[in-house]
Amino acid sequence: MIETNDLTKKYGDLYALDRLTIKLGEGDCYGFIGPNGAGKTTTMRILATLLNPSWGEASVCGHSIYTGSKEIRRAIGYMPDYFGVYDDMKVTEYLEFFAAAYRIRGVERRKKVDQVLEYVDLGYKRDALVTSLSRGMTQRLGLARVLLHDPQVLLLDEPASGLDPRARIEMRELIKRLRRENKTIMVSSHILPELADICNKIGIIERGKLIFNGTVDDAIRQVRGNFAFTVSVGAERNGEAAARIRAYAEVESVNDDAKAGAIDVRLKDGHEDGSFLPDRLIRDGFKLRSFREKEVNLENVFMEITKGITN
Repeated sequence: MIETNDLTKKYGDLYALDRLTIKLGEGDCYGFIGPNGAGKTTTMRILATLLNPSWGEASVCGHSIYTGSKEIRRAIGYMPDYFGVYDDMKVTEYLEFFAAAYRIRGVERRKKVDQVLEYVDLGYKRDALVTSLSRGMTQRLGLARVLLHDPQVLLLDEPASGLDPRARIEMRELIKRLRRENKTIMVSSHILPELADICNKIGIIERGKLIFNGTVDDAIRQVRGNFAFTVSVGAERNGEAAARIRAYAEVESVNDDAKAGAIDVRLKDGHEDGSFLPDRLIRDGFKLRSFREKEVNLENVFMEITKGITN
């Protein structure tokens, strides 16, 4: 549904996007992650045919960005990180205006407006002025606007930006619902735990270069390396327990964190099951206070893979 090959955008000597190559199939939800100025918005604007690349190829729904811009615009819904609204319009008038732009006419237009309002749970605001909407409601109105023509591909640039926790949850649930309907979605966000919850694939971009492209599990596995666990037997016996654990054949390394009263244990390659650790410690006479696998989330992945450098 979305495919790019060596897609590049250059401003003078600055590469805003440097040879981006990705491929998204039908039903994929792709989390596009990167610091401000990394190239996320540039990519989406090129895919939406609003910006020409310097070179490289890109296609959406089988149509080239160079020769099929009309077809692409019919097939996509692009929601930028910030979009203007017509403050003197009612919610229904706003959506009917854009439905007319999509050449949806007559009874079908009113029916489609009603459908998208219910979809984003704004039906009760249909007669309100757009200017009276909260930030979260405005974002949902923006999503309703791009759903009017039932696009197969959605480009959502920071859809949860500036939203309060409740509004973020509502936006996340809407994106999940769209994914269940087999839409292909590219979504950028700074709220990384939420991307892990809704996306099956992620791309991490920095200074225009794609430095990771794959599944969330692959990213976590790359950062975590060998399986690691945290054990606590009480500060007074931590040192003794750490020495005992170092002798286990399955263990790669041990870090005794005296201040935290815990022992970090990393296993050797080929060993994933750490359940032997509490079993042996209890057998050796230690009283186990806690045992857990060390968690690696998308924020850990982002901090480990990126360097914090922007264009």
